[in-house]
Amino acid sequence: MKWFLAAFVALLIAGFVYWQRQGVKVSYVNGLTAYNALPGREYIFQRDCYLFKLDDRPSSWPYVGDHAVVASLPAEVDPKHLDVAHPAGRIIDVVRTGSRFKLVSVRRDESRHGTSISFELLFVDEDQRKYPRIDGYFIMDHSPEAKGEAPRLLPGYAVERVKF
Repeated sequence: MKWFLAAFVALLIAGFVYWQRQGVKVSYVNGLTAYNALPGREYIFQRDCYLFKLDDRPSSWPYVGDHAVVASLPAEVDPKHLDVAHPAGRIIDVVRTGSRFKLVSVRRDESRHGTSISFELLFVDEDQRKYPRIDGYFIMDHSPEAKGEAPRLLPGYAVERVKF
């Protein structure tokens, strides 16, 4: 009986270690110098995009992007592709050119596979959206991260709204 209990405890410990190694540590880095000027800025989408979930890259919120940044998405952004099974996941909504959003938070995801920075975006008209908060990971230029600088939104996808 003692060996059974010891084996059970060893199995629990092994399961916990495995779970920890596979997990993703999420931290918000808004307060770091490189990122503290980003939250609160308002942007306007410059092209139609999809909101989608990926099977191999889970996120708290749907991602935004199109075929140019995620090759498995259909080339033409069209509502007829909603809720249709795609190789990488599921398309759940369409975002139209001119939609406005605010950058609300900068998030760092750390796992044993590496570290990535993403922007949490919130539509200005959030009360009219089924998915008001989205993850901007795929519409970001991540190249500045190699130099320790903050990533930026790709200019072909969104531009900062200038308030007069």
